[in-house]
Amino acid sequence: MIEHRRWHWVALTGVLLLLCIIAVGVGAIAIPPRAVLDAIGGYGDPTIVSIVRYLRMPRVLLAVFVGAGLGMSGGALQGTLRNGLAEPYLLGVSGGAAVGAVIAFTAHLTSNSVIALAAFAGAAGAVVLALLVARAAGAVGRSDPRTLLMAGVVIGAFANAVIMIALANAPANTVRGALWWMMGSVADSSWSGVGSLAGYVAIGGGMLIYWAREIDILSLGDEPAAALGVNVDSATRRIYLLAALLAGATVAAAGLIGFVGLIVPHIVRAGGIRKHRQLVLGSAIIGATLVVAADLIARTIRPPGELPLGAVTAILGVPFFLGQLRRTR
Repeated sequence: MIEHRRWHWVALTGVLLLLCIIAVGVGAIAIPPRAVLDAIGGYGDPTIVSIVRYLRMPRVLLAVFVGAGLGMSGGALQGTLRNGLAEPYLLGVSGGAAVGAVIAFTAHLTSNSVIALAAFAGAAGAVVLALLVARAAGAVGRSDPRTLLMAGVVIGAFANAVIMIALANAPANTVRGALWWMMGSVADSSWSGVGSLAGYVAIGGGMLIYWAREIDILSLGDEPAAALGVNVDSATRRIYLLAALLAGATVAAAGLIGFVGLIVPHIVRAGGIRKHRQLVLGSAIIGATLVVAADLIARTIRPPGELPLGAVTAILGVPFFLGQLRRTR
C-alpha cells in the first residue's frame, strides 16, 4: 500500500487542472492550452473566447462537480455501511430521480431546469420513502444497514415499474429523450446548472466533511460507536440523507452516471488514506478527474457523435466491481 504524503494533494489537484485545460481545448476546433488560458481570461480571438467560456467550460466544470459529488457520497456511504461495495445510488436515489425526469418528459416539460428540478424532487422523495420503510421495520431496522439497503432495492424496483408504465405508450421522441437522459451526459450543461450543482456539492460535501469524525466512529460498528457516545441511529440517518441527496443532485444535473462513487473511494484508500475527512476530500478530487476523463473519452472516441457518459463509466467500473466482489468472498 502506498504511504500517503501531503504533496500528493498538490499532485492530484494539478492533474485535475491539467486535464480540465486539455478537455476544454479538445473538440471540433482544437484549441492549444495557452489559447485556452487566454480565452478564460477574456483575451484572444472572440470566437475562441466564446467557445471556451460558453460551450466547453460549463461542460467540463459540470463534469468536475458531478464526479466530486458522487465520489464524496460514495466515500461517506462505504464508511457508514462498512461495505466497500456500497455506492451513492442506494436508497432508490437513481430510480426516484429517473421517475421524476420521465414524468417531466411525458408531460412535454423538456426544459433542462424543469427536468433537473423534477429529477431532484424524485430523488428526494425516494430517499424519504426508503427511510420511512426502514422506520416501519422497527427500532432495529432504522439503524441496520441491511434494512436500509433492502428498502432502497424495493423503492428502486417500484420506480422501474413506474418508468415502464409511463413510457409504455409514449411517443418515440419522448422515449428517446428519457432514455438518453437516463444514460447520463453533461452535454447540455449551462452556467446556471453548474452554479446550482456547485452549491449542492459545497454544502452537502462540506457537511459530510464536518461530520467525517462520526463516519470514522460508525465504521467501527454499532456497538463500539454507541460506546464512544455516538447516537448511531441519528448519525446513520444523517449521513445517509446527506450522501443520497448529494447523489440526487448529480443525477438531476447530468442523469445516471454509475460506478463513480463505487470505485473512487477504493482508489483513494489505495493511496494510504483511512480517515474519512481526508478520504471524502480525496474522493472529490479523484471523482472529478475520473468523470472529466470519461466525458473526454465519450465525446472523442467516435466523432462527430458521442457515447453516453454513463456507459463509459460503466465500462470502466464493471470490471473493478467484479474484482472487488471477488476480494470480498
